[in-house]
Amino acid sequence: MLELPRHHVIRESSHRVINPFTPEKLRQLGEALFLQPDWMILDLACGKGEMLCTWSATHGVGGHGVDISSDFIAAAMKRAVELGVENRVSFEHGNAEDYVSAEPVDLACCMGATWIGDGVPGTIEQLRKSLRPGGIMLVGHPYWLKPPPDQVAITACGAEQDSDWLALGDLIEQMQSLGCDVIEMMLADQDSWDRYVAAQWRNIRAFLDANPDDELAPFFREELTRSPLDHVRYQREYLGWGVFVLKDR
Repeated sequence: MLELPRHHVIRESSHRVINPFTPEKLRQLGEALFLQPDWMILDLACGKGEMLCTWSATHGVGGHGVDISSDFIAAAMKRAVELGVENRVSFEHGNAEDYVSAEPVDLACCMGATWIGDGVPGTIEQLRKSLRPGGIMLVGHPYWLKPPPDQVAITACGAEQDSDWLALGDLIEQMQSLGCDVIEMMLADQDSWDRYVAAQWRNIRAFLDANPDDELAPFFREELTRSPLDHVRYQREYLGWGVFVLKDR
């Protein structure tokens, strides 16, 4: 069975939402979707299941989440019990790249892990395989706030080349070209980005303090030196992230 590399689990150790959304933005997104109690949701690369669990607690939806991290799945199951929704939502340690729901769902989503389809087009096709006719999709993905000036900025924003991400308008146009209407969107802002990445720095430092001789210590020491600078010099200026709500035409 595939597993998420250990450094990812450590970096995200204090997060419930494993993307640049705050719990408040996640709540606002759920309200914007007009979720109905009889809806079923499939969440591919669900992380720690915060979206499914909180939306189930608030809106009564059911659903299933799949993730390659056994640590994240364990956290998701615990969260479901904490919120009293373990009878409505379920979680599975598995590979989201080829997962298809046994029954069509009302909402299929992939929030920030479009590697499962090798990009946005493949991810949309993967979500469609589990979607009922007339259902909706959620895709979370980065975009350029403005063109990065050089390769240093591109690398600092987590891309290999500037074509890895699109400008916001070009990203929406790409989704339209794939036969989708964009019917809603919600974008991360600078504060929600700050909260996400700064918590990663704290998690890394806590790990280094507790495990100075771990094999990952040199890797994390370099990251903790570089990452805050990359964020304030480049990511805050050039990198955006948003969730786009799609419906097939």
